[in-house]
Amino acid sequence: MTSGDLITYYDDATGERFGLTSGELGSWTAATAALLTEGCGLGPGSTAAVLLRPHWQTAAVLLGAWSTGLELSIRSWATAGLSPAGDPLDVTFVEHRRVGHWLDEVPVGRHQFVLGLAPHGAATGDVPEGYHDYTSALRPYLGTHPPHHRVDELRPAVVDGTTYQEYARTAAGVAEQRGIGPGDRVLVDAAQQEQPLIWLLAPLSVGASIVLCANLDERRLDERIAEEHVTAVLR
Repeated sequence: MTSGDLITYYDDATGERFGLTSGELGSWTAATAALLTEGCGLGPGSTAAVLLRPHWQTAAVLLGAWSTGLELSIRSWATAGLSPAGDPLDVTFVEHRRVGHWLDEVPVGRHQFVLGLAPHGAATGDVPEGYHDYTSALRPYLGTHPPHHRVDELRPAVVDGTTYQEYARTAAGVAEQRGIGPGDRVLVDAAQQEQPLIWLLAPLSVGASIVLCANLDERRLDERIAEEHVTAVLR
C-alpha cells in the first residue's frame, strides 16, 4: 500500500523499500544545494560529475546540483572508458563501487564525495582517500532552507551546453511521448532507464510520482504494480 511518496525506491536483491514524500525529497535537495554553496563555495557555472546509478539519493544529488545552477556531466553506471584527463571539475559524486573498481576512470574534482547508496541513507564505510562521505557531509545541512537565488533557465544544465530550459522541455516531451501525465504513478526499471532525463525528470516535470525498482524481480512485477497503484511503466 502506498503512502504519499514522491519517490519510492525498491531493491529486489536486498528487499529494501524506502519512500520519500515531496517534502522529504525537498529537504535532501535543499541540503545538497547548501552543501554545494556553503560547504564548497560553488554556484552557477560550476561543474560537476555525477557517476551514480538510479537511486533516491541520486535524485537528491541531481536536483540539489541543478537547483544551485551547476553544469553536470552525467555518466551512466555502465559507461566505461571515462577519462580523468583535463582540468579538474569543481565537484564529483561517485558511487563507492565505482571508485574502488574503476579508479583510473573517475574524473577528478576539487571537492569529491562518495556515496554507498546504502539502505535508508546510511553513511559509507571505508571512505576512499581524497573523498568525503556524502551522507555525513550532508547531515549538518538537513533542515536548512535552499539557497536564495533563481537559476537562469538559459544557462547550461549539462556540460554539452544544453540549457535548463531545453532540458526541461525535453523531459516534458519524454513524458508526453511515454503517455505520462499529472498524478500518474510511474514504475521505472532502473536497469533499463539509467538516464535521469527519463527516470527522474520526465515524471517529475508533469507532476507524476516514481516507483524506482533496482534489480527488478520479474516474478513480482504484477504484485508491485498492484501494491503501488502503478499507472505507467518505463522499461
